[in-house]
Amino acid sequence: MIRPEHTSRRTFVKTLASGAVGAGLTATLPAASAASPLRRMPPTERVGVAIVGAGGRGTPLAEGFARLDVAEVVFVCDPDAQRAAEVVGKVSALGQRPRAVADFRRALESADVDAVVIATPDHWHTPAAMLAMQAGKHVYVEKPASHNAREGELIVEASRRYSRVVQMGNQRRSWPKVAEGIERVRRGDIGPVHYARGWYANARDSIGVGKRGPAPSHLDYELWQGPAPREPFRDNILHYNWHWFWNWGTGEVGNNGVHALDLCRWGLDVDRPIRVTSTAGRYYWDDDQETPDTQVLTFEFPDERTIAWEGMSCNRRGIEGSGFGASFHGRDGALVIEGFGYALYDRAGKLVEKVTGGEAGEIGVTGPGFAADRAHLENFLAAIRSGERLRAPIDDGQRSTLLCHLGNIAHRTGRTLRVDPASGHILDDAEAMQLWSRTYAPGWEPSL
Repeated sequence: MIRPEHTSRRTFVKTLASGAVGAGLTATLPAASAASPLRRMPPTERVGVAIVGAGGRGTPLAEGFARLDVAEVVFVCDPDAQRAAEVVGKVSALGQRPRAVADFRRALESADVDAVVIATPDHWHTPAAMLAMQAGKHVYVEKPASHNAREGELIVEASRRYSRVVQMGNQRRSWPKVAEGIERVRRGDIGPVHYARGWYANARDSIGVGKRGPAPSHLDYELWQGPAPREPFRDNILHYNWHWFWNWGTGEVGNNGVHALDLCRWGLDVDRPIRVTSTAGRYYWDDDQETPDTQVLTFEFPDERTIAWEGMSCNRRGIEGSGFGASFHGRDGALVIEGFGYALYDRAGKLVEKVTGGEAGEIGVTGPGFAADRAHLENFLAAIRSGERLRAPIDDGQRSTLLCHLGNIAHRTGRTLRVDPASGHILDDAEAMQLWSRTYAPGWEPSL
């Protein structure tokens, strides 16, 4: 008999109607439909949460939700038993008692779970979100929320069909002073704005050349690969370097660039581009990495607006004295998003005003910390409990993510892309459109 954690997506979805996922899984999963309304929770009832992915972002998200009175972490799910156990321990120290499971699909059959928090590698984001929505759960999904452009379309369509709350983890949408700075750009405080730029800089070392061999005994590598076509285990893939392989990741632009591009798109008030170019390569190290370590992307939009993004993975010297940021350049001045706040400059480049966000701590490799995450998590929970409007709904988040996917397609084809601003689809380039989607492991193709 096939173990439940190794059943394919297709097999799992077929079992929804029969109420079984495999041996030992007998409860009927709640079915969602296009007509099913959002369940408004009594004020005294907590939102039950399953954390999927116990890694760099999954850990602070688990601790963050556990610190909120209106949430209860019910499950921690990860194919790496050691990582799951570590996060269970951290959440337990906060007074909650989650259960650890390898396969998150076990959590989907629990009536105690109202929402699924997805902090997995990119190749799992949309397939996991769709399974959760089909099981009647709301979803908080980390950026980029899709591995490819077609998945971006699917996750948005699913959120509408199943009437679920789906929030993307672009937390800056919930930072008050960042939102204030964006509003000042949009209301014309620096005059008409036609250009915005974002950037990210780091000093990443070589990932080396991986050695093949068996996966560690505490890791279910078959389950970890899930929807992705199978590749043999190598010792330089997990638990972070998967970002740099097309089979599982989306490169630096999907890893960190999406945050800056989201700010730029938000400030310029644009949706989909009409032209995309990429200059990029893996320049600094001779190793297994497939995605660029240096990349300059440009996006031309209707109404004479342009966004540029510069990724520098192997040199920490960024722009405006910062390793991450976004800037807006208007006729009468400029505004730079800095950390939790912003700086306003006049036309001559003189600093006029500097606004800090006031949150404690710094933005580290696992995120900004609970003080800055809190508002975004609370907004998600309030949307579930009372219908509060999401600050980063998945349809808007995927417009920003689409820029990452288009940038990577431009890089991989080596061509400038012409894009339909209504759909985001690439025009007159069948080869480029082949990268719009991906090949899946048999039985794992996501579908509505």
